Amino acid sequence: MSSKRHIAFLTGTRADFGKIKPLIIAAHEEGCRVSVFATGMHMLPRFGSTVLEVKRTIPTDIPIISFLNQQDGDTMDVVVANTITGLSQFITEHAPDALVVHGDRPEALAGAIAGSLRNTTVVHVEGGELSGTIDGVIRHAVSKLSHIHLVANEGARDRLVQLGEHLDTIHVIGSPDLDVMLSPSLPSIHEAKSRYGISFDDYLIAIFHPVTTDLESSALAAEQFVSALIASNRDFIVIHPNNDSGFETILEQYKRFESFPDRFRVFESLRFEHFLTLLKNAQALIGNSSAGIREAPIYGVPSIDIGDRQRGRHEGPTILPTAANEKVILDAIDASANLDRSPELDLFGDGRSAERFKGLISTDVLFTAPVENGKQTLCADNVVAYHIGNHQVRAIIDVREPKPIHSVIMSWDLE
Repeated sequence: MSSKRHIAFLTGTRADFGKIKPLIIAAHEEGCRVSVFATGMHMLPRFGSTVLEVKRTIPTDIPIISFLNQQDGDTMDVVVANTITGLSQFITEHAPDALVVHGDRPEALAGAIAGSLRNTTVVHVEGGELSGTIDGVIRHAVSKLSHIHLVANEGARDRLVQLGEHLDTIHVIGSPDLDVMLSPSLPSIHEAKSRYGISFDDYLIAIFHPVTTDLESSALAAEQFVSALIASNRDFIVIHPNNDSGFETILEQYKRFESFPDRFRVFESLRFEHFLTLLKNAQALIGNSSAGIREAPIYGVPSIDIGDRQRGRHEGPTILPTAANEKVILDAIDASANLDRSPELDLFGDGRSAERFKGLISTDVLFTAPVENGKQTLCADNVVAYHIGNHQVRAIIDVREPKPIHSVIMSWDLE
């Protein structure tokens, strides 16, 4: 039955494509009809036109629908609206059985809205996570609009239950990018450096994104960040920010690196596998990217996490929370050399996400509508009602912290 199913994958950034690529290939190997809707940063030359990378790295018989969802200066709400329009047309023309979206980007929100309103099964990858800005709100909104949830760990599963999602719709498959991170086929450090013309023996990787909810502070933070990197006298691989509102200010600050060509190599984008090899061999990752919270700890690479963009997410021994102040950042760069570099290998899976995804396809679980019996609904700000037959069980919950499912039931209210 799975061979007749059509699974569409939505990707809007280099990061989300790196995470869902193992699932795209898995669906293709399982015999599904697969398509990819590429939009967002993929279509923008100043971010590397990475739709070309999408085309190069998946099977050639998978159709890629390219859609330009923004022009320079478009705000995030316009991007969401444009993406909904494009996806609606795509759904009309191609009628996918399932639409897979990832994470907390505006494109994922647009996909969840379009899919749910068009009665297309929406599959959300890596819901139930926490973040400190509007990203967290978007992620939870995507989850509430989705029908099937593929989460990284039990903590994410428990948060989704607390948000009212039914256990039968939540599947712990791990973070798909671990399939790539733990693969023995990553390029060597020599191959990665040669491809990008990097001559540094020792280096840090710098990634700094705008914080859309506070653009003024974000601009000041970018100035302090760049000043600290220049003053450190270290060598850096610098990767462009994402395309959220405010990225222009960061790129303007990055022009200061041009005065130090021997110490800074600045890239619009890197191939995901080559980025992972460079990360694995870096002295540290510095900035406010989720890579410092997710990928870096798995390799045991110190992460200097600047500002509040990743507030509320994983905190481990290799992560150094740091204020957006030049002197504080310089001190953190020095301190990072003394952090424990032990890999945290059990945080987000075991590198077998694609295998579990294939199992969901082969058993048709991915396409099964949620059952009514046992369905959960939110009754108030912190109360969930579990409908079991003609009875209702009410549970008091706190969505800020995951708790074991059996521990959240505080009272019975049989109706």
